Amino acid sequence: MGILLPPYYLTLFLLLFISFNDVGHRNLVFADDALIETQCHNAEVPETCIKCVKSDPQSQSADKVGIAAIVITCLSNKATTLINNMTTLALGARDKYLKLALRDCGKGFYYAKTNLTAATNRLKGKEYDQTNHLVKQALEGEVVCKMNVGALRFNFPNSVTFDMGVYEELSTAVMRIVDRFV
Repeated sequence: MGILLPPYYLTLFLLLFISFNDVGHRNLVFADDALIETQCHNAEVPETCIKCVKSDPQSQSADKVGIAAIVITCLSNKATTLINNMTTLALGARDKYLKLALRDCGKGFYYAKTNLTAATNRLKGKEYDQTNHLVKQALEGEVVCKMNVGALRFNFPNSVTFDMGVYEELSTAVMRIVDRFV
């Protein structure tokens, strides 16, 4: 035997359920989107920051530190892509100096991932200066890579150039977000 509720209780329950799931949810998303946009606003390219943060389902419940952690995760993912790109380019390179430079680029992005993992840990520990220091170190490997490969008069494919640009933009974005915590 089931419990029978008067029809008005069922109607009241349904109205509350619908209003919470429809209107309430929409308001929560709007508030979280505003926080994301506020945090990414001071980045040189806020669109890249916002796209990164919104790509993570946890962004809708993230606070300021959570948003910075998401950007570091995007940065780490981009470093993985660049490791793979550099490995592929090195395998196809005929010039031994270019091959070595591209391998060094891959190693630089590998070390960048290590720094980014440490940066996330420092961020969670509220060590914001150390967080930015580690992100800056992770960016330096990309800058050195471009300089060394450029000195050999090699032009990266457009897709790699794009990924490196996004890597720089995300690095700048996370450092600016973290700067505002202090």
